[in-house]
Amino acid sequence: MSTREPGGRDGGRAPGPTVEDAVRALLLLMPRIVGRAKRIRVPGELDSLALAPRHLSLLSYLLVDGPMTVNGLAERLEVAPTTVSLMVGELSRKGVLERREDESDRRRRIVSITEEKRPAIAAWLAPGAAAWRRALGPLTPEQRRMFVDTLLAYEAAVAEERDSQ
Repeated sequence: MSTREPGGRDGGRAPGPTVEDAVRALLLLMPRIVGRAKRIRVPGELDSLALAPRHLSLLSYLLVDGPMTVNGLAERLEVAPTTVSLMVGELSRKGVLERREDESDRRRRIVSITEEKRPAIAAWLAPGAAAWRRALGPLTPEQRRMFVDTLLAYEAAVAEERDSQ
């Protein structure tokens, strides 16, 4: 990978790849990452539940952050509370999630993964979380923010490209 930077001055740091070199590297890397993610086996106990990617994000938040309200999940997932309510209802009927009253405000419902399904969901999602922790752990908070922001910008650009076609 070329490390030439226009202008030749790098402020004492080792220069990074050119934009084209970085694009080339990522075009080779992304299919491998997606391929590995697709090969993660759904535990037999969950296989019959027909979980979709939208469910994985919801389950990931509940696994990592613990029980929360529908509105809290909606905010994190960046979708409407009604969308989360529908998903929670679907997963509750399948025995994956449970809803209970919030002791401090009985109008609110707290959503959590059922104790019965928690081990299978944790075994399924934990390796990905551990890999992200290993990859992101050595970075500074600013570098982690830049990485996440870059992935978000990439996602938005891909959506924009698709919508313009």
